Amino acid sequence: MKLKLDFDEMADDFFDNTRLMGIVAPVKNYQFCWQLNQLLRLDFRINNDIEIQLFKKQRNYYFSIFEYREPNSSLVHYLYNNQFDGEYLLPEFRHLDFLWLLKGDLVADDFLQNLLTAIKSINSVQLVTELTNEKIRNKGHLIF
Repeated sequence: MKLKLDFDEMADDFFDNTRLMGIVAPVKNYQFCWQLNQLLRLDFRINNDIEIQLFKKQRNYYFSIFEYREPNSSLVHYLYNNQFDGEYLLPEFRHLDFLWLLKGDLVADDFLQNLLTAIKSINSVQLVTELTNEKIRNKGHLIF
């Protein structure tokens, strides 16, 4: 008997009740996390256990993920690097430096708007936008 993974269903489950933002901020990931942690009183830390590895053009590419868990909530923030050595985690969004996924709890529109406004106030940030699931072609690349 052969079992087959249904990646579309996995992606749907993974992205159920999530919100995703794209960010243009041409700085190193650790610098950006430091700025977020300082200004927004967050505690983003790198999580090497969920780093994403893609194999393209006969080599491996590694996309780091920083994680912050909201205290007293099941909401978790994940900040993905969208590029590594000239390759992109989501090639359809080459202009984005970071992807910010909110997962684990419902995220109200006003909470997201306040977060977008706060991120925009950071000097190195040139653009912040919400990405809808329909716009993402390579959703599977975000699943860890």
